[in-house]
Amino acid sequence: MDISLQEVEYKYQANTPFERLAIKDVSIDIPSGTFLSIIGHTGSGKSTILQHLNALLKPTGGKVIIGDREITSAKKQKNLKEVRQKVGIVFQFPEHQLFEETVEKDICFGPMNFGVAEEEAKKRAKIAIKQVGLPDEILQKSPFDLSGGQMRRVAIAGVLAMEPDVIVLDEPTAGLDPRGRKEIMEMFHALHLERKLSTILVTHSMEDASRYADQIVIMNKGKVIRKGTPKEIFSSPDELLQLGLDVPEVVRLQKKIEEAFQTKLSKTCLTPDELTEEIAHFLLGGGQK
Repeated sequence: MDISLQEVEYKYQANTPFERLAIKDVSIDIPSGTFLSIIGHTGSGKSTILQHLNALLKPTGGKVIIGDREITSAKKQKNLKEVRQKVGIVFQFPEHQLFEETVEKDICFGPMNFGVAEEEAKKRAKIAIKQVGLPDEILQKSPFDLSGGQMRRVAIAGVLAMEPDVIVLDEPTAGLDPRGRKEIMEMFHALHLERKLSTILVTHSMEDASRYADQIVIMNKGKVIRKGTPKEIFSSPDELLQLGLDVPEVVRLQKKIEEAFQTKLSKTCLTPDELTEEIAHFLLGGGQK
């Protein structure tokens, strides 16, 4: 499912004394199957964009096209359930949304709320629990008897059980240790490839943005200021640093090496292997670049 934001504006509490402009003139195309990462400071507009992707918010200006649905301020929207079924959102700390007495019931809640029969919802729960790397027997346990990491996976399984075409991830690794962060992101990347999902990742992690995304959008003060591939975005690390954003460790190390040797490597490296290869090439070339 393609999604397109076209000159989107959103004002919180519009037409009141408390009106606040959150985003302006935001245009982003997300073709089906894309892995897009949106990065930027807190308050840059990332979360506001996220809520437009399945019509939780309606633009106060411009339009959002989700599949064959056009969302504008001028048009009253009916039956948005279909849109919200096709675009699943994993919010920060999704485990806080668990509430049923068993894991199975919690995973089944979303699909059944969208009209899926109980028997079919249970089949989906079995598939989804495997997709998040948990065993079948956990389905009959209380979600509140699980570890924090397991609870998060159960909450994610609940989104997957709705069989969305698009999955939106709002800081999905928040609060996890490095190993947990890597496991969760590898899981989402595998699902992205296997199910040919469109995946939109809102993150502060430049490592995750560079490692998994096909395209990156940088937000600043409610506007899109740069779009491109990870190599295009991180080829200008000084620009990101001036914005107060971080860059991947490999890019930071490459920058230090280039400064130390007063040279410029032939490409921006996003992995340790790439950087090792580039350094070897540079040294074997006698320092000539």
